[in-house]
Parts: sequence; structure tokens; C-alpha cells
Amino acid sequence: MAIEKKKPIMTNQDHPTSDFLTIVVIENKKEQMTVGEIKHALHERGFGILMAIAAIPICLPVPVPPGYTTIFSVPLFIFSIQMILGMREPWLPAWIEKKRIKRSTLEKIITKANPWLKRIENRMQPRMTYISVHTWERLIGFFSFVFAMSIALPLPLTNFPPGCGILIMSLGLLNKDGLTILIGMLIGTIGIGFVMILLVMIWMGLSLPSFY
Repeated sequence: MAIEKKKPIMTNQDHPTSDFLTIVVIENKKEQMTVGEIKHALHERGFGILMAIAAIPICLPVPVPPGYTTIFSVPLFIFSIQMILGMREPWLPAWIEKKRIKRSTLEKIITKANPWLKRIENRMQPRMTYISVHTWERLIGFFSFVFAMSIALPLPLTNFPPGCGILIMSLGLLNKDGLTILIGMLIGTIGIGFVMILLVMIWMGLSLPSFY
């Protein structure tokens, strides 16, 4: 008599980030979700998933209204400071937790982001695991704080590379992939270099390229 093997139960922690985001939105039947509800649904994944969620809208190659990226820089500042301080769990002020987001808006963001999130995830594996997750969090917090300053600037092309850097670092943290974290730091730092050149040009009164 053949013994049927039970399939291992897949926990939230076992799901790739791209699938996990989809599950959270699908399982919620409300037309609107508060930021606090999203945070509690993703709680066990800690800072990595929350930083990724805040960075995804910045990385999407779609036209956005002025000040859009500045809004998303606020949670990035909050989380990065907490990571630098070594806090074990994310915290948000009550006024941010009460903010409501349409479920349809979340679905659109996740639908656009998932294909290339999966491409990044497929290339990741545990690497440089001798460095503790807590140490990585502090390093990511420092770099994310610097990158968030660039994202907050109301200037074109100053937010995409730093935003991608934060997203890649966050995915690397979630997958315990130190090499991916370092790549994210490099991409964001290159973006900061571009911002510095741009600010120097503005300070010197030089004409900006025609696409500005």
C-alpha cells in the first residue's frame, strides 16, 4: 500500500515577494486598504517588504504628477532611520497608518511590477550569509536614507536610479542575497552621482539638457 506523502505547507515566508504581494491584495476583499492594514499583513517580513512596497511606485516607468515621488520618500525616510537605529520591527505614525489606498490601485501597481520583480528574484540565491541580517539592515538603512533624499527632490530623473537601488537592496535582504544588496547599493550610488552633477549645473547657472 503506497503511502501518500503530504506536501509541505508553504508559509508566507516561503513565498517569493512578487507572489506574496499578490496574495495579500487578493485575500483582502475591501475596496480600500489602510497603510496600517498592509503593514500588519506583511509584518513577519519586516523592513524588507515595506521598503520594497514604498520603492516600487518610484521604479515604475510611467508618467507621474509633480510631487509624486516626494510622497513616497516619506515612508522610506521613516523606515531607513529605524533600520539605522537597529529597530527590530517597523513603526509608522498613526496618521500614515490611517491613509487609505484603493485596492484597484494596488492591483495595478503589482500587475505592472510583478513581471520584472520575478526576473530579479529568479537570479537571487543566499550569498554572503556570514553577514547577519541585522547588520545588512543597518547598512541598507544608511544607503536608503541617502537615496531617499534624492527621491524627495522635485527634479526629473533624480529618483529612478535611487528608487531601483532601494528596491533591489530590499529584495536582496528578503532573499538573504548579499551580492544583490551590494548591486542595489551601487545602482543607487550611481544615481546619487548623477543628482550631484545636476545640482552643480543648477548652482553654476548652466543650461540643463533639452529634455528638462
